[in-house]
Amino acid sequence: MTDAGAISLGRSYTRRGDDMAKLQDLPALIVEFRDLAKEYLVQETVGHAKKLGRFAGFSLGAAALWAIGVLLIAIAAMRAAVDALPESPYWEALGYVIAAVVAVIVALAIIKAGPSSEPAAADEETGDAA
Repeated sequence: MTDAGAISLGRSYTRRGDDMAKLQDLPALIVEFRDLAKEYLVQETVGHAKKLGRFAGFSLGAAALWAIGVLLIAIAAMRAAVDALPESPYWEALGYVIAAVVAVIVALAIIKAGPSSEPAAADEETGDAA
């Protein structure tokens, strides 16, 4: 049988509060807790968010540069096709249509070759054949 105020946590304390902080230590412990929590928050969230933001910024910048480059190449290819066709407004219009169709086909091929946004089926993940 233990004392009425004893704590039975596998320790041999007989008085209640032997391992508790003194009342005078509480303000310092609260400040220390706040500082540790703040440091942990910065370390685990803000630091990673900054890295993610930097990565996203460079990725968007690269995507914008690639889009501008592809657009300029498409315009150059369209102008070359128009110059290769005979001189006539109809032939020029045909050059524009051909360039637009080729641009759409290339865009669809790039989209089709890209990663799928749908998750793989459970059978494919486990290798089980039904």
